[in-house]
Amino acid sequence: MPTRPGPAAHPELPNPELDRIAIDRLHVRGRHGVFAHERAEGQDFYIDAEVWLDTRAAASTDDIDDTLHYGHLMRALYEVALREPVDLLETLAERLAAVTFAFNGPQAVRITVHKPQAPVKLRFADVTVSILRYRPEGPEPITARRPRARAVIALGANLGDREAAIRGAMDEVEALEGV
Repeated sequence: MPTRPGPAAHPELPNPELDRIAIDRLHVRGRHGVFAHERAEGQDFYIDAEVWLDTRAAASTDDIDDTLHYGHLMRALYEVALREPVDLLETLAERLAAVTFAFNGPQAVRITVHKPQAPVKLRFADVTVSILRYRPEGPEPITARRPRARAVIALGANLGDREAAIRGAMDEVEALEGV
């Protein structure tokens, strides 16, 4: 996936105009690692995902379909981490970023994979790999959608060919974008 630097004013943010949904330390018992004993015995991994997107449509409609459903994202991240083992945390992080972009809405994602039981014979608290990726070309982001509104339209006619006038008005309403 291509990467690009964040704005100079806020280097920690992919875009200061976007909002952030974060998942902290999703636990997965996985079999990732270079060594055979890591594959055979497995170990604990933790996944952090920071997802940047525009949540204004969801805020205005109060509809979960207008945002990223973090429960669905968590399940997808979990399933990817359980799939076929990989040698490197970098590979796992890329796969997790890719599945995040399979959802509609995310414009950028930072994935951090924690491996607190890494097979290193020194005392340490954790080993992590973090990547920041931007949405590749693909599905239209939620930010491009207009907030939805429910409306009732009453049509009436009392002159000329009333049926044709109402049918024409209905055709024009149906031709409107988003209706």
